Amino acid sequence: MITIPNWIAFIIALVTSIGLMLHRDWRWGIGFLAIQYLSIFWLVQTHWPVSMAAAKLVTGWMACTVLGIAQLTTDSAKGTEASWPQGRLFRLFTTGIIIAATFALSLRASSWLGLGLPIAWSSLLLVGMGLLQLGISAQPFRVILGLLTVLGGFEILYAAVESSTLVAALLSVVNLGLALTGAYFLNMPQEAKP
Repeated sequence: MITIPNWIAFIIALVTSIGLMLHRDWRWGIGFLAIQYLSIFWLVQTHWPVSMAAAKLVTGWMACTVLGIAQLTTDSAKGTEASWPQGRLFRLFTTGIIIAATFALSLRASSWLGLGLPIAWSSLLLVGMGLLQLGISAQPFRVILGLLTVLGGFEILYAAVESSTLVAALLSVVNLGLALTGAYFLNMPQEAKP
């Protein structure tokens, strides 16, 4: 079942996940994550009622708000990553690998689970891009963005399998818990170096 709105939501998820990888400014990160939740909303509402999918959207935007407020109150001194792969070219290359790998996996997963290709590819893409973000970043803000992206991709795939209201509420609590944990780690006082 190929529909144009699902492909548009996939393209939005693709652009926002690439944007989260390439842009280092926290404002862009919050904006990309908020737009990414719009695509997650659309792909989830194909299997869940609109009210449950809207709760997912509102929860995601609340998580973005919590992270944005926490980032406003922290020192905006930019530190460099301690890891070796720092350049945009490396991030772009690994993003291309994730896109190709998730496309190959989504072809099989869409037939196996009976999903449309844009839904399967979007969910696997977001999981892959979130794991990539977790693998190459050590900053708490980037780690929380990666975790929220992984969870968003999982929720798209899980919405096709289960439509329980209790599970949707539990996933919303996990999203808000991740945002509050990220806010705590962003505002945690830095220990004095000896």
